[in-house]
Amino acid sequence: MSDAGYDHAAVEQRWQAAWDDADAYRTPDDVDDPTYVLGMYPYPSGKLHMGHVRNYTITDAYARYRRMRGDEVLHPMGWDAFGLPAENAAKERDTNPRDWTVDCIDTMRDQMRAMGFGYDWDREIATCTPEYYRWNQWLFSRFHDEDLVERRDAEVNWCPHCETVLADEQVEGEAELCWRCDTPVEQRDLEQWFLKITEYADELLEDIDDLDGWPNSVRQMQRNWIGRQYGTELEFDVAGYGPVEAFTTRVDTIHGATFFALAPDHPISEELAADDDSVREFIEHEADPEGDEPNGVATDLTATNPATGEEIPVYVADFVLSDVGTGALMAVPGHDERDHAFAEKMGEEIVPVIAPETDPESESGPESKSEDGEEPTIPDVSENAFTEDGVLVNSGEYSGLDSETARERLTEDIESAEEATQYQLRDWGISRQRYWGTPIPVVHCEDCGPVLVPDENLPVELPEFINTTRNPLDAAEEWKETTCPDCGGPAERETDTMDTFVDSSWYFLRYVSPDLEDAPFDRERANDWMPVDQYVGGIEHAVMHLLYSRFFTKVLADHEGLEHREPFTNLLAQGMVQLEGEKMSKSKGNVVSPQRIVEEYGADTARLFMMQAAQPERDFDWSEEGVRSTNAFLARLKEMVEDFVSNEPDGEEDAIAHYVANEIDATIAIAGEKYDDLTFNRALRETQDLTRTLRNYAGHTEPHAETYERGLAAVVRLLAPVVPHLAEELYAELGNDEFVVDAPWPTASVDRERVDKRRQLVENTREDVRDIIDVAGIEDPDAIEVVVAPTWKYDALEIAVESDADNLIGELMSESHIREQGDAAADYGQDLQAEREALSMTLGPENEHDALESAAWLVEREFDAPVSVVHADEVDESVRKNAAPGRPAIEIED
Repeated sequence: MSDAGYDHAAVEQRWQAAWDDADAYRTPDDVDDPTYVLGMYPYPSGKLHMGHVRNYTITDAYARYRRMRGDEVLHPMGWDAFGLPAENAAKERDTNPRDWTVDCIDTMRDQMRAMGFGYDWDREIATCTPEYYRWNQWLFSRFHDEDLVERRDAEVNWCPHCETVLADEQVEGEAELCWRCDTPVEQRDLEQWFLKITEYADELLEDIDDLDGWPNSVRQMQRNWIGRQYGTELEFDVAGYGPVEAFTTRVDTIHGATFFALAPDHPISEELAADDDSVREFIEHEADPEGDEPNGVATDLTATNPATGEEIPVYVADFVLSDVGTGALMAVPGHDERDHAFAEKMGEEIVPVIAPETDPESESGPESKSEDGEEPTIPDVSENAFTEDGVLVNSGEYSGLDSETARERLTEDIESAEEATQYQLRDWGISRQRYWGTPIPVVHCEDCGPVLVPDENLPVELPEFINTTRNPLDAAEEWKETTCPDCGGPAERETDTMDTFVDSSWYFLRYVSPDLEDAPFDRERANDWMPVDQYVGGIEHAVMHLLYSRFFTKVLADHEGLEHREPFTNLLAQGMVQLEGEKMSKSKGNVVSPQRIVEEYGADTARLFMMQAAQPERDFDWSEEGVRSTNAFLARLKEMVEDFVSNEPDGEEDAIAHYVANEIDATIAIAGEKYDDLTFNRALRETQDLTRTLRNYAGHTEPHAETYERGLAAVVRLLAPVVPHLAEELYAELGNDEFVVDAPWPTASVDRERVDKRRQLVENTREDVRDIIDVAGIEDPDAIEVVVAPTWKYDALEIAVESDADNLIGELMSESHIREQGDAAADYGQDLQAEREALSMTLGPENEHDALESAAWLVEREFDAPVSVVHADEVDESVRKNAAPGRPAIEIED
């Protein structure tokens, strides 16, 4: 029990047991179209961290909210259970990854239950089970059947510490470190299995525009990673080697190409290195593609510019990459900053061949000159390259053409040139030299080559773990030995396992039918239930997991009858939980244990604090003081409900009750909107404000029982998605028999614009009273009078808002009832004229009077003084003149 007297442990254990007994969160299989809410499944490290708690509280709160809205909700949980950390942990502890992983899953499952997450545990999956990874193997075979699998030699990223291949996306930073262990990554040549994701590059890129429910930042990261460029491929003849293909997006600059550059691993570069010491030294020791400055070495070769016929020198340069373009490029230092820096360093000529357009508005066609017929001004490129499109100069017969036209003409005219599209995206290498992953379902036969394991022999299960520094599967001699499915001769199993991103590329489909034995997912059910309506996870998965999931979904749509081509309709990338501005990390020693917080304050407190601290996408700082304050709030709410139940009030349905009723309706409407938008912090702020209003109401007067009870019931249901245990407790105390998770969301019909204006009026008035009392130094006011503006001022405001007349004052004075106000009308007209752009309508005199009168008790309670709200015609002109629509005059008796 906390110091505030809220016995969270008893409440949470009681309702968790009740939910389990009632199987409250099970989603039946016969639901046609559930709302699918999903958090990215975790790696079972053994303990939940605060990032987990935040992520899964977001999805749990939204799932509970949608359920209260009447949706059938699918909200499952599983485990991304394969991966190198478990293998390393097993080696360190002299155990095996399977036992280690299962123990971690058991621990984390218990922690999730303690947090009150409402999962359908009947749908739980773990990717390390043969029942799951069998379907990884089956899908590999289907991809192979559709020619989307290839085995080839490739230079790969190799982590010497993890002893495995890494995808490009798993190599981080300029230092090229392993994303898992921060070891510098090496390059090795190995035979690898690839999935041909590039076959879907165009569709993956173009469909990003339709992902309206995804953050723009994530969509742009995927566009950048796919990296499509339109340009021209053409050949430069390199002396002694013949035609060498280059790719450029700016063939219009070809007359300014003053040197040719090759990647360090280009075949010509490697051949040169065999005989040229300087080239070999550069390639082996000096080349640094991630360096701050471009670097390179001259060769004795020349290349022929196909547009000019000129011989230009050839360099081996580290800013040329073999996996971008063709590994060879024409360098135009006058119009590319990188080429410019290299040319300055090497003393190569810098020639301008593009000039700025002299008349951008001209529609006269490709021949672009200034209006007086002068040639374009050639830019000075001695210090900096001119990188924009423009007009060609120093380009022979092409001079005078605009860049776009020149690109078309040159591509047509140069014999070897043709239009081309290049991508940064490369095929997905899935081979990993480690044990704890899905065995690739292939055997290697000397006679038949690589042969797929037949479907009826799947799964190929992992053998017992062998603790070795090399690949444990390669050391499993008995497991490796098998027979060829095609010829029956001796064969060896493939000892590489699959990248674990294969597991996560389709796991969301397995949840719809986790026990299905004859297919990876029930096609009909998947077509009904997919795509995921709301997906939540970290921004770090913006490229790898999300791109691969989209790829798998498209392949399954093309070949396995899935009717959806995108897996996730809406995506939320949640922010981090920090401590004093830094991400929580074991290495930094700044980790806050969720288990300690649950034991000390309760799961509901942890959930509420996290959800109210910031919008889900934002990082926020953990605060022990904030946790204590949140716990105290819940304890006060419990006390309020208990006091009401034991001592039902008997107050009047008066103006104060009317104000409170309006606030209840407003809060219900606004909180619902914010839950819809997943801006939980704002929904919770509204709910907590209503709770304070109810508390003040009960402290100010005897509440009207029906109004007060409705307010308490609304607060309980509005908090239920975030604080489910206490909400169940209080909902039951208020006399309800059903679970609050099954209760309908409270409803209210309100005019949002009217609500905002009423609230702004009341808050402005209260703030003005505070300012007057503070400035005047009034310690104990005797009475406060609030004066609503005269009707004619509201009429004048309406005219000003709707008028587009230049002479606003003249238009106002054309109205006799305004004109007869004399100087007061003129003064107010000038005020309206000065603020014209910012004007908006208010509630009107009667509605403002009613709103202020019903809220007067708040001012009375704050300042312990009687408050009267009067119309302008009830006071002297000296007071009346200060009243304006939305800003009443205020008189305070001291």
